[in-house]
Amino acid sequence: MLSLLLSIPLLGALLIAAVPGRRAGLIQSVALVVTVCALAYSLFLLTRFDANSAGIQFFESYTWNPRLGARFSFGVDAFSLPLLLLTTLLTVVVVLASCRKKEGMRLYFCLLLILESAILGVFSARDWSLFYVFWELTLIPLFFLIDRLGGLQRQRAALNFVLYTLGGSVFMLIALLFMYDAAPGNGFDMGAMAEAARTLSRDKQLAIFFGLLIGFGVKMPIFLLHGWLRLAYTEAPIFIPIILSGVMAKMGAYGLLRASAALPDAMAAVSGGLAVFAVIGMLYGGVLAWRQRDLKAMVAYSSMSHMGVALLGIATLNAAGFSGAVIQMVSHGLVAGLLFLIVGLIQERQGGRDLLDIDGLGQRRPRLMIFFVLALLASVGLPGTAGFIAELHILIGGFARWGFLAMVIGLSVLLSAAYALRTISHLMSTKNQYALASDDMARGELLAASVLVAIVIGIGTLPGPLLALVHVSAAQLAQRFGY
Repeated sequence: MLSLLLSIPLLGALLIAAVPGRRAGLIQSVALVVTVCALAYSLFLLTRFDANSAGIQFFESYTWNPRLGARFSFGVDAFSLPLLLLTTLLTVVVVLASCRKKEGMRLYFCLLLILESAILGVFSARDWSLFYVFWELTLIPLFFLIDRLGGLQRQRAALNFVLYTLGGSVFMLIALLFMYDAAPGNGFDMGAMAEAARTLSRDKQLAIFFGLLIGFGVKMPIFLLHGWLRLAYTEAPIFIPIILSGVMAKMGAYGLLRASAALPDAMAAVSGGLAVFAVIGMLYGGVLAWRQRDLKAMVAYSSMSHMGVALLGIATLNAAGFSGAVIQMVSHGLVAGLLFLIVGLIQERQGGRDLLDIDGLGQRRPRLMIFFVLALLASVGLPGTAGFIAELHILIGGFARWGFLAMVIGLSVLLSAAYALRTISHLMSTKNQYALASDDMARGELLAASVLVAIVIGIGTLPGPLLALVHVSAAQLAQRFGY
């Protein structure tokens, strides 16, 4: 069932490659149908998923390399299924938002669908060798998307992103080889490697864990490993940051959850340090976001701050924190996707994304303004939005672990409110109210933004289904640490 989900975007990429480049309308129609089919199939998997089970579901396995013990093994649990849904949803949003794109459309949508398939592979792989292959495969379409279709500094941005990610992947590969050597029968199965890794001494677990942490930390990114962030987000094609921030940053947090389950002694030993890095990342990212005039850079650094909140939830090592971290990943994916969607639409219509360019936007494009305000308020974690549910659970988990020290998360919220309210004040400005108005949001763009807002508010007001989905797996993982 999962291999079929991964195959849908790949088949779509092949179909688009066969369409003549001048048939722009047909290319976009094929991309939209394919991504909607992938979303519908992932929703079908959700209806078949047993939320009362913490085990791996929809498991399938095929021999890949018997000598190395590598297999095509796929399966999902409550940590990975929400991220599969998030990936397929945001890919549909990117396709709907890219309706105005004309140049390089065939290459653009081919690479986008290949990227979607690779990300789905990361979230569904149950073999570390397969996980690593999909992890690296995401670099190829993203490199060409930035390098061929990006902004003025696209080549520098693409090279910077790839070098950072490959550098982190080297440490990840070395760590996986150490785990492979410890596994009985020298296989890459996640379950077998986790059981073997728990028998290692704490020093060996720590060495392996730090290797994985560097690889996953680059993707999130965590503080000190974020050097690629600004260039990649600002120079990528207009709507690709929806995938970069909304989904790919979650790959790092997801990998860290898997590493925590496999190496509990190491995770318990470094959880305090991870919490410190999380807090620094939250505050540092918030300050940098507050200082930006480039709207894309502002949202990029705010993503670093919000992923710091997810990292703090993982570091709590209890069920409330793990549940909050997963909900934060979903919430931030939706909100960041909405923010980058609106910023991209503003850039398309006004030819820039400077903070001053949005002065008086409410008078000229009221729909864009309304959705931008909603996205900014959701990014603050306003009650009634998904971010509030996530931050509340992480705060509860942090308080159970560290007491009142967990209240530092409130400083991150204050910084988020600072740059959100500053941006809203520019939206409401009347300085440029007599500027020539142009088109507001088109129907496809309005549909995409409305769906994202509806889900964010739906989770914020009725969080029960998502909490019930995540709770069993979060509780099982917390038991490994005695919580």
